[in-house]
Amino acid sequence: MSRLTLTQAINAGLRKAMEDDPKVVLMGEDIGTLGGVFRVTDGLMKDFGSHRVIDTPLAESAIIGTAVGLAYRGFRPVCEIQFDGFIYPGFDQIVSQVAKLHMRTHGQVRMPLTIRVPFGGGIGSPEHHSESPEAYFVHTSGLRVISVSNPQDAYTMLRQAIACDDPVLFFEPKRRYHTKGEVDLDADLSRAPAMGASRVVSAGTDVTLVTYGPLVSTALDAAKAAADDGISLEVIDLRSLSPLDYGPIEDSVRRTGRLVITHEASETLGLGAEIAAGITERCFNYLEAAPVRVTGFDIPYPPSKLEKHHLPDLDRMLDGVDRVLGRPNSLSGLEG
Repeated sequence: MSRLTLTQAINAGLRKAMEDDPKVVLMGEDIGTLGGVFRVTDGLMKDFGSHRVIDTPLAESAIIGTAVGLAYRGFRPVCEIQFDGFIYPGFDQIVSQVAKLHMRTHGQVRMPLTIRVPFGGGIGSPEHHSESPEAYFVHTSGLRVISVSNPQDAYTMLRQAIACDDPVLFFEPKRRYHTKGEVDLDADLSRAPAMGASRVVSAGTDVTLVTYGPLVSTALDAAKAAADDGISLEVIDLRSLSPLDYGPIEDSVRRTGRLVITHEASETLGLGAEIAAGITERCFNYLEAAPVRVTGFDIPYPPSKLEKHHLPDLDRMLDGVDRVLGRPNSLSGLEG
């Protein structure tokens, strides 16, 4: 086992994939000589050459379009979108080409394309650098969408994504890039948890708290704080946003009877809405209260000085727990 940051784990996952398959190529803005703005690809151009670690122009549509052509010719391109808010110029290529080519060609063409996206807020960045655009892609059939929360998943799931014959949006919580954890660099992918599986990361009995990406660690902190108040929270890390693995959520809600979903993205039509509807359909007779969502507000992402008021934190999560339990709380006027 090695103790790595999330950044180092992603770098190690890319390195392992490139060692295992000469058809894996990396593309993105400043990923080569600079090693990426977050240094995720540091050292890879030196070790694998500029023909496999490609510095691209500042043109996301061209990056994705070129990757489509490479995938057609049998390569496994891995594209880096430098910041979440920069993905929109490449949106047409992703939803109109990448997501549809397999079905359009009646299965004759595969798109083994991975698109890495640093996402979310909490790092004090300006506009276009703190978005949570995952729902756009979850809504698009033909794409797999995953979001990691810890270094081991980052290493393992990135390798799984690159090896997958389907296109994968790989969302990385940028404010957790320096989070450290134990990583098994010799992990056997055939024995690793499935890329599409959600997972209970903290067992509990009173309320089910579902989240993903950057808020998993906050949810675990909320579980510890709630325990001091005599409330047992079961925390579930979705890991895969599309497809959604409802199994662990259903099992948990059938025991707790109460569900809270939290994410940084806006409330309206976010993942929380889909999960709340899905669990209501599947577990209606087990619910003791309506599911509660704790999310970013339905506004454009605010200036960095105000983002702490926008992002769900421990207090807002605990407020959501109080609401689903029917307990009085100090934040009852807040929505989202």
